[in-house]
Amino acid sequence: MTATTASTAPTTDTDSDAEHKQILRVLVGLLLALFVAMLSGTIVANALPVIIAELDGTQQQYTWVVTATLLASTAVTPLFGKLADLYDKKKLLLIGIGIFAVGSLLSGLSTSAGMLIGFRVIQGVGLGALQALVQITIATIISPRQRGRYAGYMGAVMAFATVSGPLLGGLIVDVSWLGWRWCYWSAIPLALIAMVVLARRLHVPPPSRTEVKVDWLGATLISAAVTLLLLWVSFAGPTHSYDWISWQTAVMVPGALALFGLFIWVESRVAEPIVPLWILRERTTTLAIVASIAVGVGMFGASVFLGQYFQIARGYSPTEAGLLTIPMMLGLLVSSTVSGRFVTQIGRWKPFVVWGLVTFTAGMGLLGSIQYGTSLWLIGVFMLVAGIGLGASMQNLVLAVQNTVPLSDMGAATSSITFFRSLGGAMGVQVLGAVFASHVSSLTATRLTDAGIPVAPGGDGGGSLDLSELPDAVADIIRSAYGDSIGLLFLIGAGLALVGLVAALFMRGTHLRDTVDLKAAVAEAAEEDVAVETAAATALGAAVAVDETADQTADETADAVDDADGVTAGARSTT
Repeated sequence: MTATTASTAPTTDTDSDAEHKQILRVLVGLLLALFVAMLSGTIVANALPVIIAELDGTQQQYTWVVTATLLASTAVTPLFGKLADLYDKKKLLLIGIGIFAVGSLLSGLSTSAGMLIGFRVIQGVGLGALQALVQITIATIISPRQRGRYAGYMGAVMAFATVSGPLLGGLIVDVSWLGWRWCYWSAIPLALIAMVVLARRLHVPPPSRTEVKVDWLGATLISAAVTLLLLWVSFAGPTHSYDWISWQTAVMVPGALALFGLFIWVESRVAEPIVPLWILRERTTTLAIVASIAVGVGMFGASVFLGQYFQIARGYSPTEAGLLTIPMMLGLLVSSTVSGRFVTQIGRWKPFVVWGLVTFTAGMGLLGSIQYGTSLWLIGVFMLVAGIGLGASMQNLVLAVQNTVPLSDMGAATSSITFFRSLGGAMGVQVLGAVFASHVSSLTATRLTDAGIPVAPGGDGGGSLDLSELPDAVADIIRSAYGDSIGLLFLIGAGLALVGLVAALFMRGTHLRDTVDLKAAVAEAAEEDVAVETAAATALGAAVAVDETADQTADETADAVDDADGVTAGARSTT
C-alpha cells in the first residue's frame, strides 16, 4: 500500500475499487484498535461501583480510577503525536496496542483499589497512544479529500463503543461466571487481532527526517502542567476534597500556568518541538482548537450527564439508560457518514463544520429545556439533533487542521487538536459537574424545606444517596431536583457551542487537497504553473512564427508582383 491514495495520473474504476478494498483492510485493524481504546472508558461506567466494592475501595479511590486513566491518556497524546513524525508509525501503533493490552491484563488482575489505579495509568498511556496514532495513520495513507469517504466508519466505531460499552459492562458484572475482571480482559483478544491485522496489512512510508532528537523536556513540562490542571479541576468543589477558592487552588493553578509558560519557552528553542508553535499560529488550527474544545465539552457532558439524568431523575437502570441514549449515537453515525461522503464529493469541509455546529448548538439549546417530567420521545428528538451536529463537525474539524500541514508535521498537528479537545472536555465536564452538584443541592434543600421536611444542619440533601433507602417523599424531591437541574448544564453547553460556531465562521474555507502531503500538493501546483507557462510560451512562439511567415510570404508576393509589373512594362516599351 502506498502512502498516497490520489495521484495526478488518471485511474480506472477498477483501480479505484482495488484501492478502496486495500484501504478497508487496513482500516479494520485501525478502527478495531480505536474501538477497544474507546470501549475501555465506557465499559466500566456501570461496573465501577461493583469493582470498588469488591476491592474495598473508598469514594476517593473510585474517583482516582477514572482520573488516573484520563490524566495518563491526555498527558501522553502530544508526545505520541510528535513521535509519529519522527519514527515508524506502524511500530508505534503496535507498541501502543501492546501497552494498552498489558495495562488491561494487569488491571483485571488487581487485588486492591491502589493496584487498579496504578495499572489504569498504564492502560491510559496505551489509550492516549491509540487515540493519537490511529487518526495520524489514517491521515498518512488517505488524502484529505478522500478521507471524508471513510469518516462514517470512524463515526460508527465511536457510536457503537459509546452505546455498547455500558451495556456490555453491566452484562459482565451481572453474569456470575464472568465477573468484573472481564471488563478489562475482554479488550485483550480484540487488541491482539488489531495487532495481527496491522502487522500484516499496514505499510506506511518512513519519516523523512534523518536526524531525530526527541524533546523530552517539553514532553515532561506539558505532561506535568496537564496533570496539575486536571488534578485541580477533578478534586475542587464543595462536594470534593477542597473548595474552588482555597490554598490548593492558589498553588495548583498558577503552578500549571507556569509550567505551560515554560513549555512554550522550550518549544520556541528546540529543533524538534513536541508542538511546533507555527502550527498554533496558523489561523485554521487555532480556531479549530477553540471549536473542538466546545465540541469536547458537549460530547463528554452529554454522555456523562444524560446517563445520570435517566438513572437518578427518571429511575431507569444503567442498561436502560444506555439504550435511551441511542438517538444521539444514531444521529452522530448517520451525520458523520453522510457529511463525509459530501465532503469527498465537493472537496470542501467548512460548510459542514458550520452547519454541524449550528445544529449542535440548537440541539444543546433544546436539551436545555429538559425537566423532570419531559417526555422521553421529545428528549430523544433533542438528542438526535445534537448527535447530527456532532457527527458533521467533530471529525471535519480534525480534517481541516490536517489539510493545512505537511506530512512531516501531521502527527503534531493531529495530536494537538485531539489533546485540546480531550483536555477541554475533561475540564469542562468537571466544572459542569460542580455547577450541577451545587444547583441540585440548593434546589433539594429548598424543596425539602417547602415540604416541611427538616434538613440536617450543614446538609442539603443533595449528596450521593441510595434513593431506594429513602422515604418516597424525599426520594421524589431529590429526583425532581436532579431532573430540573440538568437543563442548566446543556444551556451552558449551548453557549460554548455558539463560541465554537463563531470560531468556525472565521476559519479559512480552503479546498481539500487530493494528495496526502501538502508539499506534494504544492509541487503539483508548481508543475501545473510551469506547464501552463510552457504551453503559453509555445503558443506565443508559434503565433510569432506564423506571423513572421505570413510577413515573409507577403513580402515575397509583393516582390513577385513588382517583378511581373516590370516585365510587363518592358514588353510594352519594346512594342
